[in-house]
Amino acid sequence: MSAAELHRPVLLQEAVEGLAVRADGVYVDGTFGRGGHSRAILARLGGKGRLIALDRDPQAYAAGQALAAGESRFTMYRAAFSMLERIATEAGVSGRVDGVLLDIGVSSAQLDDPGRGFSFTQAGPLDMRMDPESGESAAQWLNRASEQDIAHVLFTLGEERHARRIAKAIVSERIDNPITSTLQLAEIVSHAAPRHDRFKHPATRSFQAIRIYINRELEELASCLEQCLKVLAPAGRLVVISFHSLEDRIVKRFIRDHCRTPAPDPRAPWLEPEGKPQLRAVGKAIQASEDEVRDNPRSRSAILRVAERLT
Repeated sequence: MSAAELHRPVLLQEAVEGLAVRADGVYVDGTFGRGGHSRAILARLGGKGRLIALDRDPQAYAAGQALAAGESRFTMYRAAFSMLERIATEAGVSGRVDGVLLDIGVSSAQLDDPGRGFSFTQAGPLDMRMDPESGESAAQWLNRASEQDIAHVLFTLGEERHARRIAKAIVSERIDNPITSTLQLAEIVSHAAPRHDRFKHPATRSFQAIRIYINRELEELASCLEQCLKVLAPAGRLVVISFHSLEDRIVKRFIRDHCRTPAPDPRAPWLEPEGKPQLRAVGKAIQASEDEVRDNPRSRSAILRVAERLT
């Protein structure tokens, strides 16, 4: 059995149950990773079922291609999930998708690979890109960004209280020593930020903020959620697993806003608002069980939300 097959995603059973998979349904795994969710979905599909998966990570795409080689019901695309509508249209399933699954954030495979630059505990190049063949790396950005911009990213995306102090230390250090490695950045942050939580590395929030910024993760999520309204069939399910309060806030507000009747136009409040609710929330937010958290500490912050497309 391969490492991909051994890896068990967070909230796996809950996510698949949230999709309410039908044997002949059409589903999209917007964050393939190493295929744990996709394999669980395929296990519930019949011969007429169909699963489409997306991932912008080249290693994830290669793993998906390997699965697709022996599975006619499965198609893999190398694309960010913000390209959902385009891929669904290309695949001829837009408006007919019975479920979309999004597992937001960095995967265990990415965190555990020092060469990807996501980890502050392993030596590696300071990259942090989900797609290392596209865009600007974390090192490139940190070595050119202004102190104010760095502080803003750390504070708004990492909720880092010592953002200004850390940004100042980064800019001071790069004058003589360009910041190129994960451990170099982790050390700068550790020296600049007082450590108040002995259970959390002082660089946790900074690395998280920089990763989210480099990959435009919040913008990608917001865009994908809106596209789900167009690709889902009536009664189609949206299942989202998030690991960060900012991500979950976006998902929670999206579902809440689309479960409501549109507000009246403030310029003409006497007119009936156009449109109807487009979603209904399914159950309450789900978190990992104590057993799962014990087996996989990374699941501690996971939150799963489910919504259903209305007719």
